[in-house]
Amino acid sequence: MNQQNIAYISFDIVPAPKGAAIHIAAFSQALATAFGEIHLVTVSPTTKLIYSPQIYPNIQQTMLPALGDNLIQRVLHFRRLLQQWLHKQRFAIIHIRSIYEGYIIARNKKQYCDKLVFEVNGLPSIELKYRYPAVVDDRELLHKLYSQEQVCLAAADLLITPSSVTAKYLQSRGISAEKIRVIPNGVDLNVFTYSESQQNSSLQMLYFGTLSPWQGVNLAVEALGLVNRDLTADLTVIGQARDYQIKGLKQLANKLGVADKLNILEPMPQNQLVEHIHTADVILAPLTANDRNLVQGCCPLKILEGMATGTPVITSDMQVVQELGENGVHFLAVKPGSAKAIKDAVLQLQNHGELATYLATNARVRVAEDYTWQRAGTALTTAYQELGIKRSMRV
Repeated sequence: MNQQNIAYISFDIVPAPKGAAIHIAAFSQALATAFGEIHLVTVSPTTKLIYSPQIYPNIQQTMLPALGDNLIQRVLHFRRLLQQWLHKQRFAIIHIRSIYEGYIIARNKKQYCDKLVFEVNGLPSIELKYRYPAVVDDRELLHKLYSQEQVCLAAADLLITPSSVTAKYLQSRGISAEKIRVIPNGVDLNVFTYSESQQNSSLQMLYFGTLSPWQGVNLAVEALGLVNRDLTADLTVIGQARDYQIKGLKQLANKLGVADKLNILEPMPQNQLVEHIHTADVILAPLTANDRNLVQGCCPLKILEGMATGTPVITSDMQVVQELGENGVHFLAVKPGSAKAIKDAVLQLQNHGELATYLATNARVRVAEDYTWQRAGTALTTAYQELGIKRSMRV
């Protein structure tokens, strides 16, 4: 077998304008900088295998197709190709992000690697039911997902997670706290630049990110309806969504009489996203109170990115948000699930311009000090060194 160094494997498309892809790019570049050449294996955006020998410095990327009519078929297809790719290879460390790519590796850990790192951002036994509501009644599938998660969790030598809420949940599933490292998400401050808010003829509200049910985008639309009872306001939604999700938001806006105030845009590169942020008066991140956010946990990248830009953020008051800053100092945190609370916070900012400036200024400082990708990368490489991986002599 050919002994190699690090393989970072993820059932995601990279590059892409999604938070997961941004996270993977930042982490893989940090690993390559610290330890030399690494192998990045991700999902192909096409039906063909793609090999990119230098997508980033010191990173060889292989993109494997994930074909099928549904998620399970795509996962199984990707796994088969991944097994072929792994054949006759062995790594010092394999880094995984989910059971989709990780289960076959965890079951055959000694064959493929010396150490296994499992980066837990989300678990399908909790999240999948929100993407596919019919899963709620499929106890057999949920049990299988949970069991495969346990195999990966138990096999991992190191668990990385972005939130202390998630770390606590992993411990509730029998994982030792000694195996867990909390490394929050980061922001590229060269991309998410600071700009003082501009005066708009009408209030400009912005939501960006996926339109997953736990994100509460419908609450942003409901708040749009309430705000327009007091003043003229528009809401721009930027993010990946299925057709039925977009249709649902438009129907809700029409019902509330604000269809002409809602603008839904497709995902876009970060440099274009920042332009929209800088023209907005307020960013909405109305996370809902459910087991994904309250029990499993998360580290909302959209909140951190918004905090860096000079546009004040209104979000939900829950522990995963409290970890990122202080209510009334770095953002306004309101009662989860309440469109009225969002509306009241929007009007508070509109009526007190000094508060908006205060929040935006403090938020930028907070992100610069504690939530950059450079800081996250340093924490990641330190965790790897604790596993016995030595830094590259070329660094």
